[in-house]
Amino acid sequence: MRRVRITILLPFSGHQPVGGFKVAYEYANGLARRGHEVTVLHAPYREMRTPLPARARAGGVFVSRAVGIGGGYRPTAWFRLDPAVRIKWVPSLAPVWAPPSDVAIATAWMTAEWLAGYPLSKGRKHYLIQHQESTFAGADPARVMATWKLPLRKIVIARWLEEIAQGMGEEAIYIPNGLDFERFGLDRPIADRDPRRLIMLYHQHDWKGSRDGLVAMESARRKVPGLGATLFGVPPPPAEIPDWVRYVRKPSQKELRRLYNEAAVFVGPSWSEGWPLPPAEAAQCGAALCLTDIGGHREYAIPDKTALLSPAKDPEALSRNILRFVMDSNLRTRVAKAGNEYIPRFTWDRAVNAMENCLKA
Repeated sequence: MRRVRITILLPFSGHQPVGGFKVAYEYANGLARRGHEVTVLHAPYREMRTPLPARARAGGVFVSRAVGIGGGYRPTAWFRLDPAVRIKWVPSLAPVWAPPSDVAIATAWMTAEWLAGYPLSKGRKHYLIQHQESTFAGADPARVMATWKLPLRKIVIARWLEEIAQGMGEEAIYIPNGLDFERFGLDRPIADRDPRRLIMLYHQHDWKGSRDGLVAMESARRKVPGLGATLFGVPPPPAEIPDWVRYVRKPSQKELRRLYNEAAVFVGPSWSEGWPLPPAEAAQCGAALCLTDIGGHREYAIPDKTALLSPAKDPEALSRNILRFVMDSNLRTRVAKAGNEYIPRFTWDRAVNAMENCLKA
């Protein structure tokens, strides 16, 4: 494929771990390593909410300078961008700040609104849809879903998102996420793990279901007093975490791999997910998946084969599945091994191949 100039649009700063940003950065790295010219643009969040004319407000420029001078928007602490990737902080995503390109990719509904107004000199317009963002707190559902009808080429990361697009009469190209098999892998035999060791991502958004997960684990612990859990996440430890639960804030990749390998069971209580990375990473490391039955989990969670599934927003059902794993080591070992053997099909090489083919079409 000839060298292509690619611009990827991201909302707000990338200094904190965000799954959707990680996916975009992985594509940036993969495409740059194949010889393409990749630029990633970040802009202040408040400039995302209401599209502005090409002349940004003074406030946006001030914020841009304050963050941009120190490079604090870069994902230096949690993700390593290839040196060939150009990353820039701009006052807004108005077209004046975007470089001439062959291809431009929106990665969130706010960025899609901006991209729709770009001139042809900024590239053919693509929209990487990673979630049904109308479900997010504070989002205007009508405005969000209107972006699915914009004249942008849609790319979805999950089958359930493809079904939504088709239901709206929109064509969408399905490209599931990839995983890094150098950073995450099986270090500790599955059968040798303490079945009472759980791990869960903690998040402040309600739709991540963290409170449901804590309720489910508390319920299970009343039946298995020796149950222990590790939570990891970006925010400070919440007050509701009981003293028998360890909280690890912003673990490094190396530390997170160790935590996954210590755990026997990964608990995923989300109400909705696009194509979640943490359960898949945990499967790479040999944890058995105890998840809610939602579209994003179904990308790699085959019921009673690679995961145990329960309805979302039902902590007691989730607790029962946790107990099934804790009380039945044969079941846990079988499901964990099946998940660990299934997950290697999701490589970044495959995903980047598909994305490259999509961009050149």
